[in-house]
Amino acid sequence: MLKLFSLIIIWLALIAPAAAQREALPTTDILLVLAVDTSGSVNQTRFELQRRGYADAFRSQQVLNAIRGGSTGSIVVTMVQWTGPTMQVQVVPWTLIKDAGSALAFADAIEAAPRQLFGGGTSLSGAIDHAMLLLPGAPYRGLKRVIDVSGDGSNNRGRDVREARDEAVRAGVIINGLPIVSLEYDLDKYYFNNVIGGPGSFIVPADSYDNFAQAVLRKLILEIASNN
Repeated sequence: MLKLFSLIIIWLALIAPAAAQREALPTTDILLVLAVDTSGSVNQTRFELQRRGYADAFRSQQVLNAIRGGSTGSIVVTMVQWTGPTMQVQVVPWTLIKDAGSALAFADAIEAAPRQLFGGGTSLSGAIDHAMLLLPGAPYRGLKRVIDVSGDGSNNRGRDVREARDEAVRAGVIINGLPIVSLEYDLDKYYFNNVIGGPGSFIVPADSYDNFAQAVLRKLILEIASNN
């Protein structure tokens, strides 16, 4: 019994500084991980449409207005490219967006980020797991933590995506989805049933890559405004 008590004291001593450090971080409305599909089904044209869609969204006055409407008037965002279970790259670092200048800078960073992955399967579970590793290292404390997954296929590599989703949700993270319904006609239903999770989670489907930009803009506005 004494040994168990000693172990508990040691454990508390280890986690207390980390918890205090997190509480001391500046606060933002949302910590948002944008996870972008770069699997083999995404050719360069499709990749460019995704990248341009995200960049244009952060140049939108509507998105900026949604950010300004939050309690802190800011969000912190990063972008990840993903394919297989262990193939993910953080291509744009955590960035504070609070005004037109920072939003435009983030859009420029998205456009400047080259494609770094070109295949390896479609591991939605890997994308979620990687995002969960990034969230604790963010330089801000989010009132809400969100993983935003976009892709054109169902999970075909790595562990069951529902396991990754459920673990993230239990940790208090929300997962939203942007399925691109061009190769799998029922991908929107798949995302709804298997990928998204957490309070207020949702999908915004894109009928094709040509409609991706409109879907991204709508999704970001809903995502950010739901925190207001």
